[in-house]
Amino acid sequence: MKIVKVLLAVGLLVGNAGVRAESSGKPIDIVVHRSPTCTCCGKWLAHLKENNFNVEDIVTDDVQGIKDKHGVTQELASCHTAIVDGYVIEGHVPANDIKTLLKTKPKVVGLAVPGMVNGSPGMEMGDTKDPYKVVSFDHQKQVKEFNSYEGTK
Repeated sequence: MKIVKVLLAVGLLVGNAGVRAESSGKPIDIVVHRSPTCTCCGKWLAHLKENNFNVEDIVTDDVQGIKDKHGVTQELASCHTAIVDGYVIEGHVPANDIKTLLKTKPKVVGLAVPGMVNGSPGMEMGDTKDPYKVVSFDHQKQVKEFNSYEGTK
């Protein structure tokens, strides 16, 4: 929550969930690998585009191969895997968390939102949102909380 409070203070987050950033500066290039059958991935791509990301969308039947190549474990896995500035982004990670990662440049492999969490970007279904955590992971398979989001009923 500390990251969210800092970003709110500097005006990088808007809205109560903090998942939409103000567009400014050069677009951020991101490559997303996704299955041709996944519908939520397209919604996450739209979320990224709304937040100043330039998305290269690669539809593949071997998303698992991409996960394996980049060290995404079964515990971290979701439906799509992205690469941005050398970092791995697994699942429905909010755009602002990706921007924070790119700004702070921690020594991690990347960020993940494991599973398919209702209410995370691209997984919006009605007014109910489940609480979830964005985690960072490193080459030693250590996982740490990067940010967290409260649920709503």
